[in-house]
Amino acid sequence: QVQLVESGGGLVQAGGSLRLSCSVSERTTSVYRVAWFRQDPGKEREFVGSIHSTWNTTDYADSVLGRFTISRDNAKNTVYLQMNGLKPEDTAVYFCAASSKPMFDGTHRSRLYYNYWGQGTQVTVSS
Repeated sequence: QVQLVESGGGLVQAGGSLRLSCSVSERTTSVYRVAWFRQDPGKEREFVGSIHSTWNTTDYADSVLGRFTISRDNAKNTVYLQMNGLKPEDTAVYFCAASSKPMFDGTHRSRLYYNYWGQGTQVTVSS
């Protein structure tokens, strides 16, 4: 059972930066992909970005492209989400997710692809 623990959330002013961390209980290469999602109350959980565990490739939602960066430190079994140029609309609970599914009939941007989730960390951006 893979366990994920997020940290690094908080309150920041618009234009500021935060770095979220996702500590993975196993080697990050033991899962196929790690992603970040976010959710505002009353809204659907939305894809933010992901990193492939083998190829180390990343992809991002259009809303964060150019502002957010995902990276990982295999020695620490940790995946990071660096968030720059934060906007009030980035306010949400941010979740780390991981998938051990080798195949999936759908897109990796769907939350259905992920079978492990962290508890979430709150990010609040003030205007």
